[in-house]
Amino acid sequence: KLTIKDVDLKGKKILMRVDFNVPLDDKLNITDDTRIKATLPTIQYALSEGAGKIILMSHLGRPDGKVVESMRLNPVAKRLEALLGEKVKKTDDCVGENIKKDIEASREKIILLENLRFHAEEEANDAVFARQLASLGDLFVNDAFGTAHRAHASTEGVTHSLTSVAGFLLEKEIKYLGESLENPRKPFVAILGGSKVSDKIGVIENILPKTETIIIGGAMAYTFLKVQGINTGSSKIEKEKLDLAREILAKAKGINKEIVLPIDHIIADKPSAGAKIKITQDVSIEDGWFGVDIGPKTQKLFKDILKTAQTVIWNGPLGIFEIDEFSQGTKEIAMFLSGIKAMTIVGGGDTAAAVTKFGIENKITHVSTGGGASLEYMEGKELPGIAALTNK
Repeated sequence: KLTIKDVDLKGKKILMRVDFNVPLDDKLNITDDTRIKATLPTIQYALSEGAGKIILMSHLGRPDGKVVESMRLNPVAKRLEALLGEKVKKTDDCVGENIKKDIEASREKIILLENLRFHAEEEANDAVFARQLASLGDLFVNDAFGTAHRAHASTEGVTHSLTSVAGFLLEKEIKYLGESLENPRKPFVAILGGSKVSDKIGVIENILPKTETIIIGGAMAYTFLKVQGINTGSSKIEKEKLDLAREILAKAKGINKEIVLPIDHIIADKPSAGAKIKITQDVSIEDGWFGVDIGPKTQKLFKDILKTAQTVIWNGPLGIFEIDEFSQGTKEIAMFLSGIKAMTIVGGGDTAAAVTKFGIENKITHVSTGGGASLEYMEGKELPGIAALTNK
């Protein structure tokens, strides 16, 4: 695919899709600006190459096609201004003749359009709406990996009208996630956690033949332990996925791949803060208790496997990491990964949040900015926002 470095930006109006869907508190203050920071290199490069105007478009939250005052992008414009040290013009809408005039008259080089999802046509990938967006620029840059798995007007629709290239963030995501899956340095180990087997089935099936070992933790491990006749107490089980877990274990055995499950657990009398907790002696969990994290023996087992790995992909926490008492397993593995010499890739969403919480995001080779997008990429699916870009 073409990237921003393959095209001439001088004097051009650059229409750029970014992912500024950032968390806000009750007072509309941004609580985490990682996603804004992640697109700065692309914006700064366009400025340095003499782009005429840079027109940024993003969504924020789920306004369902209506104007929701608390979901306006004003706080984002302010933060972007502070980070860039450049004035940012924020418009009241994202399409229409008035917006075109605003862009033409703007003395600021950087213009942030209002929340795309105030228009239902955005998520519907409406062709007329997409053409209205496209008419604002001379060239389209997609730097929003977090929305690349959605065929929306601003990710797929606009590409029918403009030469479309990847920004640095999108290019980096394709490089690390793509390379690690297509041509990983061996041994290749995948760590999968989180609460549901159903969320990770596609990933397991796609990467099982490519990895040497899949480590499974988090609540999804209890479903796999259950099918082996192990008592899992009151832990979360996906009853309708038991047969599937059995099939996955048999398939792994059939192609000589290793699926490694916890051998001990941190258990609690309730899966919430302030619970009574203890460590199990072995793999079984007594009735009335909930598995909430991996135990110390499991931490050691997982580390022993990861010691020799050359490529590690991790998606999904290994316990209820949001609660400090249940976060030790996720923290231990995260800290261990930050110190090994392998290529380490963390899928977005909760795992990225965990790595940030423990302050080691700079010691991981690549932390993905897209939760759903990185999962679908790991499943081997084609992402519409990437597929639609102009080929080299």
